[in-house]
Amino acid sequence: MEKQSVTIYTVAREARVSMATVSRVVNGNPNVKPETRKKVLDVIKQLNYRPNAVARGLASKKTTTVGVVIPDVTNAYFAELALGIDDIASMYKYNMILTNSDADDRKALQVVRGLMAKQVDGIIFMGHDIPEELRQEFSSSNVPVVVAGSVTNDDELPTVRIDYQEATKQAIKYLIERVDGPVALVVGSKDSTINKRYRIEGYKQALQEAGKDFDEKLIFETHDSYAEGYKQSQAIADSGAKAAFVSDDGVAAGLLNGLTDHGVKVPDEFQIVASNNTKTTEITRPKLTTITQPLYDLGAVSMRLLTKLMNSKDEDKEDDESKDVILEHGFEKRQSTR
Repeated sequence: MEKQSVTIYTVAREARVSMATVSRVVNGNPNVKPETRKKVLDVIKQLNYRPNAVARGLASKKTTTVGVVIPDVTNAYFAELALGIDDIASMYKYNMILTNSDADDRKALQVVRGLMAKQVDGIIFMGHDIPEELRQEFSSSNVPVVVAGSVTNDDELPTVRIDYQEATKQAIKYLIERVDGPVALVVGSKDSTINKRYRIEGYKQALQEAGKDFDEKLIFETHDSYAEGYKQSQAIADSGAKAAFVSDDGVAAGLLNGLTDHGVKVPDEFQIVASNNTKTTEITRPKLTTITQPLYDLGAVSMRLLTKLMNSKDEDKEDDESKDVILEHGFEKRQSTR
């Protein structure tokens, strides 16, 4: 015999109350008599009733669910941020829906619309610049959005990040002091906000302070993957550069192995600094010197900020002080530099 699903109607019938009363009990509404609340909760327990989150959201305007948009779930950087997000979400009793945008504008728009359709209370967005259609989607919705571990071209969105300009400047200065020759910068798109406004500016500042000329040809664009780093290794070696700061750890590992396969010794003939201190930087040989980021904390603080924004939305308050949170970065000297 097929087991019938237990609905709010079933609970109301067994408890001999209205469905509205069951809804109030489920959503924690205080306007229910204690004896009635107890009776409804007893029936819920007896029937093992599990309220549908979306259905509850329609009544309470809350689903206690947050959406997380990741450009590449296989990228260790975003995966470690997601762990921090999930732990804080669980602490605050939120469910997390993890989605993958494949770093594709169309898919990002698609997954965000899917999250909105699921009545999520908030969204944490990872990745870089946001296409205009998605910006409009965010601005026309009352769902709070936090950018985690990056910056975007939408200055209205609150962010949790490190100081990418200062981190790049620090890494480039470190390399300039250790090599006799040009230092390259290996990033994603030159036109993305995180690179154009922060990393490239930090690169230029470090060169200027060291009395070095800026050469556009020493900035190499890659997609964030090991294969891209390996593919670019020959061109980077041929450029005359003697060192590179790389904005993605997978790319840095690919560059390291590519150089090695082309007979370039690291760190004796070429030095590398990575930027995220993911586990990738420790499993390479030689181990990669790297900027360190508090990856777990970036995710955790993003989720904490999102809870504040979701609550301030309910209370019609703005928390302007928490629009842009910058966490401290560090530096870990390993074997890919001398």
